[in-house]
Amino acid sequence: MTSAGGDLRAQASVRQLFSALGEAQRIELLDRFGADAVISALSGTGTLRMAQLPPPGAWTIWTILAGRGFGKTRAGAEWVHGLAAERPRRFALVGASLEAARTVMVEGESGLLARAPEGLGVEFLPSLHQLNWENGSQARLFSGGDPDGLRGGQFDFAWGDEFAHWPRAEAALTNLRLATRLGEHPQLLLTTTPLPLPWLRALLSEPGGVVTRGRMRDNRANLPEGFLAALQARYGGTAVGRQEIDGEIIDSLEGALWSRGLLERQRRQVGDLPPLVRVVVAVDPPAGGVAAVCGIVVAGLAGEGRGWALEDASLAGARPELWAQAVAEAAERHGADRVIAEINNGGDMVTSVLRAVDAVLPIQTVRAARGKVARAEPVASLYAQGRVFHMGSFPDLEDQLCGLMANGIYGGPGASPDRADALVWALTALLLGPRRERPGIRSL
Repeated sequence: MTSAGGDLRAQASVRQLFSALGEAQRIELLDRFGADAVISALSGTGTLRMAQLPPPGAWTIWTILAGRGFGKTRAGAEWVHGLAAERPRRFALVGASLEAARTVMVEGESGLLARAPEGLGVEFLPSLHQLNWENGSQARLFSGGDPDGLRGGQFDFAWGDEFAHWPRAEAALTNLRLATRLGEHPQLLLTTTPLPLPWLRALLSEPGGVVTRGRMRDNRANLPEGFLAALQARYGGTAVGRQEIDGEIIDSLEGALWSRGLLERQRRQVGDLPPLVRVVVAVDPPAGGVAAVCGIVVAGLAGEGRGWALEDASLAGARPELWAQAVAEAAERHGADRVIAEINNGGDMVTSVLRAVDAVLPIQTVRAARGKVARAEPVASLYAQGRVFHMGSFPDLEDQLCGLMANGIYGGPGASPDRADALVWALTALLLGPRRERPGIRSL
């Protein structure tokens, strides 16, 4: 992909650029295009900055990779309206969840309803997750946590908002690309604050795409006075600030409890696994809607007092009976002697649904009295001491580990580090819990 934006012109709107012209240049434009055309161009999309306008050329994917407050939502809404007004077209609107698609992309302050051009009738039907234009254009809302929901659809254009943070981003984006196939030249607009994800880097390097990069301060004219200065004073120069405010991709977040290098150092293969004396399955039940992830992680304890992450069996978008079945199957697969179940979200329901699929499942319930990061810190120390290994690679889990910050902020993919939390519960039970009589040697 090529890059667009980044200079001072990208920070100015079309209206501001016109105002900066000399009198002779403005008169020349008025004589050439007429007063009505110039006035029209300076209103609506004319109030957008150059970096918010679609790039020229026959691109297939336009990615706006920018900090919060840049104006990504406004750019997406204006792009969709402009295409919808030309002739009847079909759009896919994909958010991190259906609720996010509705509250941000459609009903938000810069969303499609707020930016509807005068005279262009637009109706939103919440029960159908659908937006209709008077001329026959139509848009349907989807969740990035439900890739299969995009199967069967066909669209001329698609807009995916905060796509790097979708619960099942890579799979959802694949299905979205396959579904956007109508018309002579289907196009995708993807807007997001960045994350250091390998698949995102691969996407940005594809031919036929354009990348617009930007920072919050590019949109300073539309932000409350003092807001940006306060954020810069608190987060300026930090990894969180560079990612969330300046829109940079930070491979290793400064201040993260885990680093990529540390995880690579502690990575081993199946042949390196010693005999295990205990195996547990930890489950962090989902707290959100159907698209939320249920963290399910299997870990073992070797005789020399070292922990091993054996499997990430986490599920996204699964009903309780399905993730409970996945827990039971993981326990049987690894011969686990204990299931560690967090009951903060769900209480007795968590135990009940697990017992419903396996009445003899050995369950130990735990309740979180501290935040996820506070619970993770002692486990991160075990990694630094060389006492925990990963048997193979767990990309989704490791992305979450590297997003847990010592300052309590989570900067990883998804809304919550559910996989990482399950791993923390498992290793806490094996290495940091009350000492137990040492059992005999076992093997998988």
